[in-house]
Amino acid sequence: MTERFNKSFTQQESLPEEAIAAAVEVMRSGELHRYGGSSPETGAAARLEQRFAQYLDLPYCLACASGGYALAIALRSAGVRPGDRVLCNSFTLAPVPGAVHSVGALPVWVDTTPELTIDLEHLQRCAEDTGAAFLLLSCMRGHIPDMERLLQVCNECGICLIEDCAHTMGAAWKGRKSGTFGSVACFSTQTYKHINSGEGGLLVTADPAMMARAVLYSGSYMLYERHRAAPEPSVFEPFLMTTPNQSGRMDNLRAAVLLPQLERLDDNIQRWNRRYQILEQRLRQSADVTLAPRATDESYVGSSIQFRLPQWTGDAIGALVKACRDRGVELKWFGAPLPHGYTSRQDHWQFFGAEDPVVDAGTHPEVPGNREILSTLLDMRIPLTFSEADCECLASILLEEIQGSAQAAGIGRDR
Repeated sequence: MTERFNKSFTQQESLPEEAIAAAVEVMRSGELHRYGGSSPETGAAARLEQRFAQYLDLPYCLACASGGYALAIALRSAGVRPGDRVLCNSFTLAPVPGAVHSVGALPVWVDTTPELTIDLEHLQRCAEDTGAAFLLLSCMRGHIPDMERLLQVCNECGICLIEDCAHTMGAAWKGRKSGTFGSVACFSTQTYKHINSGEGGLLVTADPAMMARAVLYSGSYMLYERHRAAPEPSVFEPFLMTTPNQSGRMDNLRAAVLLPQLERLDDNIQRWNRRYQILEQRLRQSADVTLAPRATDESYVGSSIQFRLPQWTGDAIGALVKACRDRGVELKWFGAPLPHGYTSRQDHWQFFGAEDPVVDAGTHPEVPGNREILSTLLDMRIPLTFSEADCECLASILLEEIQGSAQAAGIGRDR
């Protein structure tokens, strides 16, 4: 062992000076609440909603306290009710089943392909077998499925598509931005996403009734006329007395720091992708490593990288994770027996069955592809605090440790 990597995998770039100045201005005004002050219609939250809607070329946007909260009210606004079944990727993150649980629904797990996307054939079978009318689609770790084929399945099966775009802000399929395919979509602005407010979420839709319900759920206190990226007041009227306030608004302080970051997003995507491509090209040098293929129709954001070691045992992968950690490189392993950090998986989310011991077996179909793929799947963040030279260094350490761990475990001796 020679070189050690000494940068933090959780340290993000400083906020732009414009964001810091905007935050100071909001703090000096004291008008942090989005409905406070003399002109809330021009406050940072209202302006962020309008600007993000423009970025996606959609009419409506709602700024929320978190991406997970946005998912929950998206489900409610789409019409999901207690006891309903919601189709979900089995490869996703805990806030997704958490949102399904929060509305009293049950997940129908859909299998995973080697491309790390939802298995569309299995999706169709699950929809037909269970009658589920909703799909909460996660483009997990930024991997986008064939959206044309997915929409075809949704249309054929009468499925309402809800997009979880936490990892695909700024990404696209055939030039059409992620988040513009379904009835409603949600984005995250949590620190490790593509724009950073610590916590936060954005809900977008072109459906006026859906947006009216979402605004009311978010806790508008009947001040919905102060939203600039929302439908006309008359659209709200049928829902005023039947939609509970489940407060989860974004405040002006967080919105203020997001606005300048949104203007830099496309430039930052290019920076992420240069770093990603360095790591991708170097990792392809190892015969042990399998990288998920990217479709030519996909425009991605390389803020993290995933690779598999299909011929490796769990013990060997665990040893590799430790060896890399000893050299300052943080890998997350989705095959670990217990949930850790951001790497929990479908068999860890046992809170559905724990509350209802008589869960319909059809709600939990077998997902053998997901189990096999995640058992050897490793994940690594690529923060923009890493330079391109840092990514070269990381790739060298990874290749050295993969080779060393393979030799120690007796993997690939006959290659």
